[in-house]
Amino acid sequence: MNLTISGHHLEVTPALREYVLTKLDRVTRHFDQVVDINVLLTVEKQKEKDRRQRAEINVHVKGRDIFVEQSHEDLYAAIDQLMDKLDRQVCRHKDRVQDHHHTSPKRLELGA
Repeated sequence: MNLTISGHHLEVTPALREYVLTKLDRVTRHFDQVVDINVLLTVEKQKEKDRRQRAEINVHVKGRDIFVEQSHEDLYAAIDQLMDKLDRQVCRHKDRVQDHHHTSPKRLELGA
């Protein structure tokens, strides 16, 4: 798994990097076929104070790219909400990928 954490108008401190890594553990626990993860943390230069901090993540899993973005006035809160959204999307993708079709007991008896 390739992981890239970068900042735009922001220095990515070791504390921020560790916080993102601990939050990503929850997502990789649900779905382990993650190929590539790109995280972008941004401070926007807007006049309004709320929703200046923005976090984006692009996850490349087998067969699909998942993109999530979230804005908040606090960067840690934006990361929390981002990981919640990403977790829901990864679980939904995992449900779609899994094979939910089971062979019927009648077919098992005929084969034996």
